[in-house]
Amino acid sequence: MSNTKIKIAIVTSSLANGGMERFSALLSKMLVQLGFEIHVITILDEIEYEFDGKLLNLGLLKKKDDSILGRVKRSIALRNYIKQFQFDWIIDNRIRTSNLSEWIISNFIYKPERTIYLVHNFKIEKYFPRRFELARKIYRKSPYIIAVSKEIERQIVDKYNYQNTLTLYNPVDLIKLNNMAEEMVISGKFILAYGRIDDAHKNYSLLIESYARSLLPENGIDLYIIGDGKDLDTIKEKVGNLQLQDKVIFKSKMANPFPYVKGALFTTLTSRNEGFPLVIIESLALGTPVISVNCQSGPKEIIQNEVNGLLVENHNSEVFANAMNRFLLDQELYNRIKLNAVDSVANLSVEEVKKQWLRILTK
Repeated sequence: MSNTKIKIAIVTSSLANGGMERFSALLSKMLVQLGFEIHVITILDEIEYEFDGKLLNLGLLKKKDDSILGRVKRSIALRNYIKQFQFDWIIDNRIRTSNLSEWIISNFIYKPERTIYLVHNFKIEKYFPRRFELARKIYRKSPYIIAVSKEIERQIVDKYNYQNTLTLYNPVDLIKLNNMAEEMVISGKFILAYGRIDDAHKNYSLLIESYARSLLPENGIDLYIIGDGKDLDTIKEKVGNLQLQDKVIFKSKMANPFPYVKGALFTTLTSRNEGFPLVIIESLALGTPVISVNCQSGPKEIIQNEVNGLLVENHNSEVFANAMNRFLLDQELYNRIKLNAVDSVANLSVEEVKKQWLRILTK
């Protein structure tokens, strides 16, 4: 079967706001480049990232009617669309926790034996029905449950006893990333954190405390935080309490943060948990060193400590501050890590990851 005859539906919550959604957009572009016919199906009417293929925006129906009857109508619309196009593969990239809905979708809307399920976070319970026995059984007919890190895959096997698992890392579009980074030049000495301002997940409180304890503020190195979210005011209040208003610069979420990523001395990640964090990959791809906590999961599968970044104990502001100080005081270490950054993520290029998807989808 030639690639042009293979029809694939990518089902995603949206095409905006997060790394999981950004992956859906990039995956659509990769698979179109491979010659597949791609359809993207979004649950919400949130379209921000550039994608390829045809779009079914179920979010438009949701906006009109989000009652129980409206949900039934959306399920029927999804079923009819899948039936109409007779997809060879469905790639499900959603959060999946509802017992009844997921049982119906997996058995009566999708073709179980032609559906691939992705798991993007170490909190794997977001990707399986809440009822444990149902979660252990519901996706057994799927040829692949794909985890974005080896640690996530091990957890799926240990908890649910699935044997159809596979690890496939998120890619980075090196050419596009560098083109976007060149759109402007950001001057000044600063470090960076970017992403959704959700302290329960991203733990910006740890970052602020670490920065305050470090030597960076007194040495004229600012902290830029790019993003929006429910905890933005709380984090700003913490900054004020530490009298760092002039040193911590907040910027709203932007479509292209990459000039800041490239201009930063280094990027930080202080999350409580992750999947396979794009922040780290994107930073290294632009030649920017990273200091990351060793959270579950992802960072330790990307960062080799003192080779392409610094990997430190989580939930410890003193340790993180000391890592910041090392980059400030040990120029030889910093330069060596910066020199290694780009090559360290070459295996995560779009071209390399495309080959892996091609093997899966033409098997």
